[in-house]
Amino acid sequence: MRHVLMIDLADDADAIAQYEAWHASGALPPAIGASIRAADITAMDIYRSGNRLVMLMETGPAFDPAAKAAADVADPAVRAWEAQMDGVQRPLPWAVSDAKWTETTRIFSLDEQP
Repeated sequence: MRHVLMIDLADDADAIAQYEAWHASGALPPAIGASIRAADITAMDIYRSGNRLVMLMETGPAFDPAAKAAADVADPAVRAWEAQMDGVQRPLPWAVSDAKWTETTRIFSLDEQP
């Protein structure tokens, strides 16, 4: 299943550069990659335009967002990573309370067009 999520970064060149460095090829802490994969997240890409981020996430049939959230809270490495991200990430103004990334709603698919 495909998920598309959005969040903003602090509108600050240094914060954006730091976020990109933390997500550069080979920079992700192994425990974070393992946590993502263990949740049956099979692919994840993050794109940036200005200070807006878009995450494309593909999940397998065993993916359970509530279980992933519970596992994250119990994992000291994930908690430390999320605390680091909190320094530069900004939830969207219309985000649900306590949400970081906001799930989007698909409004168009070429596959559904004649």
